[in-house]
Amino acid sequence: MTRNGDRPRKAKRTADEIRIPALEVQQGPNRTLYTFAIDGKQLPRVATVSRVRRNDDAVLQGYQRPAALSHINAIRRYIESPDAMLPNALVIAFDKRVTFESAEERAAGAYSRAGTLIIPVDDTWDDSDKPGWIVDGQQRSTAIRDAEVEQFPVCVSAFITDDESQQRSQFILVNNTKPLPKGLIHELLPTSAGSLPPQLQARRYPALLLERLNHDADSPMRHRIQTPTMPEGVIKDNSVLRMLESSLTDGALYQFRDAQSGGGRTEAMLIMVKNFWTAVSTVFADAWALPPRKSRLTHGVGIISLSFVMDAIVGTVAVGEEIGLDEFITELSKIDEVCHWTSGAWELADGTTRKWNDLQNTSKDIQLLTNHLLGEYRARARGKKRGPRQLRLA
Repeated sequence: MTRNGDRPRKAKRTADEIRIPALEVQQGPNRTLYTFAIDGKQLPRVATVSRVRRNDDAVLQGYQRPAALSHINAIRRYIESPDAMLPNALVIAFDKRVTFESAEERAAGAYSRAGTLIIPVDDTWDDSDKPGWIVDGQQRSTAIRDAEVEQFPVCVSAFITDDESQQRSQFILVNNTKPLPKGLIHELLPTSAGSLPPQLQARRYPALLLERLNHDADSPMRHRIQTPTMPEGVIKDNSVLRMLESSLTDGALYQFRDAQSGGGRTEAMLIMVKNFWTAVSTVFADAWALPPRKSRLTHGVGIISLSFVMDAIVGTVAVGEEIGLDEFITELSKIDEVCHWTSGAWELADGTTRKWNDLQNTSKDIQLLTNHLLGEYRARARGKKRGPRQLRLA
């Protein structure tokens, strides 16, 4: 028997063993699982990761995905936070050196029985000599190993086999299901509690604002943001989140932010955002009523670019003061004639001309449209209207 196509395993003297209370679970006529808890700091002693790679003959070896350092670091920071919890079990495949001693006979009709799982350990072994392979949970186990905590117990589901094809099959099956859609995560964030990985924690407050924009009766975006529970919406939730995140970081909403709590003056923020997008829906009424395929205003490129105009208006008109609907309408009207949301062509700041629907939701096109709108607004706010360019249709 070889491990991942490597050299045959050498017989090793067992210096020690770990005895863990466990449940043996009969799953169908031919499958036996073992479920138990173990300190995650002890996992490297009994199990290793078999990463996907090619040998010298280009034959696929292993079955686990390569480590994602950014994800591991995020999990590690979460584990180091107060009240961290990892409820999902890791999945480990053990070879037949691992045994189970039952403490009782399985009762008639029962699927499980209690006992002890006996795992050999020897801290002088190489990874290839350890009895276990982590089928699912590589990044969690690595994060626990590296976390600055004394211990972190985790749940494990395990099976015993010397057949690597079974290990690979189980890896494919375990990882075949799709992760939670980002939209669903964003929708769950506002009502979540406790510590979250940093990237999700950073989106919790913007997600709360998005929820209010999509459901408040006085919001111009009410039921127009597309989420898992509002599939008929036409504005992508991620575009609105990016708009809010940008303004919260260094835009008009920053003045209302509480950096310590990660929240802020929610009602003041919502008044400003609602006033601005109500003004947008007034000045560009026809374009606002259309879906993204017919209007670049409700498209991601329009939503995100216009958010920078909101920041510019606030900075120009009244820093630190509430800006009313009428003021937003007055300021947005200054760029009405240079916007081509549904027809015509954009005469952009870099001297190029793009057909109205050529602009896409990419960083490059968002930057182009943002520069165009900001340049035109600032010129008109100073009373210096830009000269006309020769229109070139694509």
